[in-house]
Amino acid sequence: MSERYEYVPHPLLRRRVRDIASGAEGELMAVINENVSDSATYARWMELAYIRGASGREFTTAIHNIETVSRMT
Repeated sequence: MSERYEYVPHPLLRRRVRDIASGAEGELMAVINENVSDSATYARWMELAYIRGASGREFTTAIHNIETVSRMT
């Protein structure tokens, strides 16, 4: 595949999630299968979760590091 990235459908899109690695919370904006290799000859693909935090800035984490945030009522 010559593309550098590709969008992946995910059931938690637009839902509140937590990055278990950092503890940061936000809204899951996208999941992207991205080539994270720094080599032109070797591709290393990884599914990254793009999360928008309360400040409005987005951060990434591995898709396996997210969990839903239960809302207290």
